[in-house]
Amino acid sequence: MTLAPSPPDGDFSTLFNFLPIGAYRSSPEGQMLRANQALVRFNGYESESELTDAVNDIANEWYIDPVRRAEFRMQLERDGYVRGFVSEVHRHKTRERVWISENAHGVRDASGVLLYYEGTVEDITDRMRDQKALRESEEQLRLITSQMPGAVFSVFVRHDGEREYRFLSAGIRELYGFEAEDLMRNPALLARYFHPEDRVMLERDRQAIMSGAVSLDTEFRVVLPDGRIKWICNRSSAVSADEHGFLRVGVLFDITDRKEAEAALHASETLWKLALESAGDGVWDWNIRTGEEFFSTSIKAMFGYADDDLANLSAELDARTHPDDRAQMELDRRAHFEGRTPMYRNEHRIRCKDGRWKWVLSRGVVIARDVNGLPLRMVGTHTDITELKEAESQQRALEAQLRESQKMEAIGTLAGGVAHDFNNLLAAILGNLVLAREDVGEDHPAQESLAEISRAAIRARQLVQQILTFSRRQTQEMQRQPLKPLVEEALGLMRSLLPAGLKLVTRLPSSGLQVLADATQMQQVLMNLCTNAWQSMEGGSGDITVALREVRLDASQALQLGGLASGAYACLSVADNGHGMDIETQRRIFEPFFTTKAPGAGTGLGLAVVHGIVKAHRGAISVHSQPGEGTRFDVYLPLAAATDAGDRSALAVTAAPVPNASAISGKHVVYIDDYEALVFLVGRLLRKHGHQATTFESGEAALAWMQANPAVHVDLVVSDQNMPGLSGVETAIEIRRLRPALKVAIISGHVNDRLLTDASAAGVSDVMGKQDSMDALGEAIRDLLERNA
Repeated sequence: MTLAPSPPDGDFSTLFNFLPIGAYRSSPEGQMLRANQALVRFNGYESESELTDAVNDIANEWYIDPVRRAEFRMQLERDGYVRGFVSEVHRHKTRERVWISENAHGVRDASGVLLYYEGTVEDITDRMRDQKALRESEEQLRLITSQMPGAVFSVFVRHDGEREYRFLSAGIRELYGFEAEDLMRNPALLARYFHPEDRVMLERDRQAIMSGAVSLDTEFRVVLPDGRIKWICNRSSAVSADEHGFLRVGVLFDITDRKEAEAALHASETLWKLALESAGDGVWDWNIRTGEEFFSTSIKAMFGYADDDLANLSAELDARTHPDDRAQMELDRRAHFEGRTPMYRNEHRIRCKDGRWKWVLSRGVVIARDVNGLPLRMVGTHTDITELKEAESQQRALEAQLRESQKMEAIGTLAGGVAHDFNNLLAAILGNLVLAREDVGEDHPAQESLAEISRAAIRARQLVQQILTFSRRQTQEMQRQPLKPLVEEALGLMRSLLPAGLKLVTRLPSSGLQVLADATQMQQVLMNLCTNAWQSMEGGSGDITVALREVRLDASQALQLGGLASGAYACLSVADNGHGMDIETQRRIFEPFFTTKAPGAGTGLGLAVVHGIVKAHRGAISVHSQPGEGTRFDVYLPLAAATDAGDRSALAVTAAPVPNASAISGKHVVYIDDYEALVFLVGRLLRKHGHQATTFESGEAALAWMQANPAVHVDLVVSDQNMPGLSGVETAIEIRRLRPALKVAIISGHVNDRLLTDASAAGVSDVMGKQDSMDALGEAIRDLLERNA
């Protein structure tokens, strides 16, 4: 096609190519006449001519939906221009799907004939993706909040007190009677409902927000149009602040019933206690100074006691508290007594009358203090949470199964590699030992040395078998212990496993940082994170930095980490300077079975298991990464509160027996193995047993021989599984295509379900593990020949 002449000097030709977004000129028939460099690059081409030559029909070659081209032209013909025309298109050369926004107008000659279209193309793929994600997120939030009592909101409060509601759940209708859209259109609507006596709270809350208050908890009355009065609780937390104002999130919920109950209970403490018990909780009232404690009938019944079985003393239930739970219970009480927590809250076990342990959630608050601020009286409730704890235990069991499957996969991969290479070496050593001992005779002085070599080789083979069979199951054992030694021990193993070119950098504190943790699981967390770090560098060089430090999280930081309690934490960090991750990958990084590796290269369970372990330790994990700038994982674990060689069996080594001649001889066996020494030994072994042996060091060589010698009879093919090039199963498939009736057996140092399934599908007659000796291999081959005779 012929290009339109370039614009003359002095016009906008330089601007045309300088534009950061695509610009074009196209014919009404759909041909590309001109394109600037931005549009050329957008479509995956190097030059304008390459693009214009390639595009013949814009409607069918560019638009995902060709109808969009017709709509585009219809708007142009109707209005003479289009603005912000959004379509999904292909990058012309690469066929990648992207979203664009077009602006265009038609150019006509003096007689009004349409000559061509001119316009711009802007890539808005990221914007569309973000909009979709936002819509999905908002819909998920809407669905979640629709199931919650009360109204969830997000509000921006300007410095002058004006409010802008950015999200409001439908629950507002149950509280006030109007729709969420009504309040979002008119933020002042809420103030009109305030009880006249409580309107001062609006100004008080505004001042608290302006002063940087993180959390607010306000209770006030509203007057509905029908005259009814409701009590509303407004709880909100700060999210961010800028020069324009403050963003907060919170919830409004109806506390009318509670307030009415409080009013009644204020007049009668007995009614107050009965009201709490009617909610299913047992009530206690503790005189801290005297040690006397009132236990409601339901508390005593909860643990199987009659009313007169327990004296009303705090020491009664404390003595029945599980020994492992007492220290934390005392620490939580002290934290509330000292004013560090607004409410006492603790989960612990109490021994019932029948000897069973029952989990309770104990909550309480100090309601009286002396002039020095020391607590005098505390009231609260006990809630039976045994069923909840049992459910959590079941969940931990499932998570343990997941971690077990990942461990077994890693061990299996390691064992397969070790078994293949190491067993080949040992087979050659043991095979040559057998031949050497036969050659020198039983009375030769070298027999003693050869026997020692045989003993060592057999011990080495047993070590391989131990690796293959190792997969013991371990339960979670939470113990108070310093984290630093666990990190150091795991790093010692990691240093021996790191590939060449990778450097392990450590930054550990002088203190141990006491945590409540399972040592094995915490070391698995570090090993998984370090393994993920080195795999992210894809065989290149770089640094993996492991750091441990103590941090203090305030309420805002703890909220951003998933609702942790504020306080002191141990922070374990693993950082690499690999390729990093984009935002989308970070969103999914902890999903089970999500992986960025090639198919078959990983399960996607490593980071999911890390996440599960950290959560089980009441911690949190965060990821910080940008493409090209590496990745850092931070694991937060709450600091623990301070509290007052087996038998050896001798290896019997006997002289190598001289194998009996096979009852079946004269058979033709083809043996395939990539290890030259083993091929040589097996060939000698087969010939020694009276067979014809043809040996090869690759599946490809064996196939070439069979194709070249179709008339040569073969009774059996025995092949190693793990070989460069064609594997044993792949070789078997090709051999059976040439000779469908020929029996093929496979030998592997790591026989697993997948290998057995693949071998069966390939028509393999037998799958055998690596034999302990050449004689054992000879016997196995003899058995195969006898079965096939």
